[in-house]
Amino acid sequence: MSKKTKDFLEEAVRLVGGQRQKDYGDKTENHQNIANLWSAYLDIDITAENVAIMMSLLKVARTKLGATSKDTYIDMAAYSAIAGEIHFKMGNKSGK
Repeated sequence: MSKKTKDFLEEAVRLVGGQRQKDYGDKTENHQNIANLWSAYLDIDITAENVAIMMSLLKVARTKLGATSKDTYIDMAAYSAIAGEIHFKMGNKSGK
């Protein structure tokens, strides 16, 4: 693994478990709260995992605009990790 890849992943880990955890509380609970609000607004069922995936996609969409910062890629890694954590935490252990 290159040093740059390692740096990006380490920063994502630091953010997810560090200051953002302190600022926003438990990430599963936070994403579930967002899912509840989006579900009510859209009148469809959105899961906490869906929220994390869609937030990652928001970051992907921003890369198309040209001015992309390293934070965009760090956030993509963090949201993907949160989606995976929620997926397996919520009992979806089949690997699907």
